[in-house]
Amino acid sequence: MSNDGVNEGRRRVLTALTSVVGAAGVVGAAVPFVGSWNPSAKAKAAGAPVEVNISKLEPGQMVTIEWRGKPVYVVRRTQEALDNLAKGEGKLRDPGSEKSEQPEYTKNPVRSIKEEYLVLLGLCTHLGCAPTYRPEVGAEDLGGSEWMGGFFCRCHGSKFDLAGRVLQGVPAPVNLTVPPYKYISDDVIVVGLDQEA
Repeated sequence: MSNDGVNEGRRRVLTALTSVVGAAGVVGAAVPFVGSWNPSAKAKAAGAPVEVNISKLEPGQMVTIEWRGKPVYVVRRTQEALDNLAKGEGKLRDPGSEKSEQPEYTKNPVRSIKEEYLVLLGLCTHLGCAPTYRPEVGAEDLGGSEWMGGFFCRCHGSKFDLAGRVLQGVPAPVNLTVPPYKYISDDVIVVGLDQEA
């Protein structure tokens, strides 16, 4: 009696199992290798600069990116939003941003390098909650005709205009922070590098 049939079957099973284990090993080795090409968590936490492509950002839209483990809001303001900034200055705690954290090159009424694009740290200056982007003018739940659009912190009710400036009578003590950033082209912003650098 011959054992060739049994040995051939075992051989096929062992070959298949070896192939599966080998493939799993290759995948297991490749994932960490490819992952090592990305900036490390330590580099990100230390503030490695982050590039943001703004070419597809429509007027009125906002995109959120992460820098130093914190949200950064990039908003493309409409002309109406820019026009409304001056209308609400009498209701602001620090309209000139004298007490706020921001680079010198953004100390202007629109708090940005190019007035159309706003870059802000997405953390309320009261207790660090993430304010919600509320660009609609006249929102009833935010004051009706008094609301010119901006950011609303649901945690304790702080309100900010579309330049990140804090309104009077809310818990937040100062305007939202503007992080260092620069343009490397018309379509790309780098958060974490100063404009002069």
